[in-house]
Amino acid sequence: MSKQIREDTEYYVTSSNLEAKAKEWKRKIASYNVHRMTPNFKKAGLLVIDMQNFFLDPRSPTFTPGGLAILPNIAGLIKAFRRRNLPVIYTVHVHKSNELDGGIMGWWWEGMVMENTKDAEIHPDLAPLPAEKIVNKHRYSAFYNTDLEIVLRCLGITDLIISGVMTNLCCESTVRDAYFRDLRVFFLLDATGTINEELHLATLSNLAFGFAYVTETKEILRGLLKCKR
Repeated sequence: MSKQIREDTEYYVTSSNLEAKAKEWKRKIASYNVHRMTPNFKKAGLLVIDMQNFFLDPRSPTFTPGGLAILPNIAGLIKAFRRRNLPVIYTVHVHKSNELDGGIMGWWWEGMVMENTKDAEIHPDLAPLPAEKIVNKHRYSAFYNTDLEIVLRCLGITDLIISGVMTNLCCESTVRDAYFRDLRVFFLLDATGTINEELHLATLSNLAFGFAYVTETKEILRGLLKCKR
């Protein structure tokens, strides 16, 4: 994508220090994160946003180090949701070409992920099952010109748990659109990632202030343990 991403890329978080970082972030946003909610797991779904090779391969121009750190947490969430027969929905950000569907994104970013390529594939640790929904999107928000809203309504989902990359682009845009649709959003501070800590923390603050309850993977997993479906 852009030179700025390559210049800013740093391992601001790793799987080994993620738990400590999560505690720090939770403390920093506490004054905003006051709209505490408890998921209704009978009407909940897990959304896994853009966990594709294009963002998770260190050789990629759009490498997102935060995405590697959160892989184990997302894998654990997927396993827990499947065990209870709860919906897991994936998104992939793909394009045919700059000319056909690139638009301003084709100008904004240096590189784009093309559909039906290795880059476009979801990371093998999180591979979808054949029956699980994959939403193809061409812009940041998973709701924009996709069938995601129809899928959620048909499944009776009112509570959306958000994971994936990038925290401040596709994840944040999707959360804002979900809020506009009166969905209750649970944003996972330790299962979303981006390129640096400044952007990650800014989104956590913004979303806690106006759009979502920012929570942790372990809190969702504890709730799932009590869930009967």
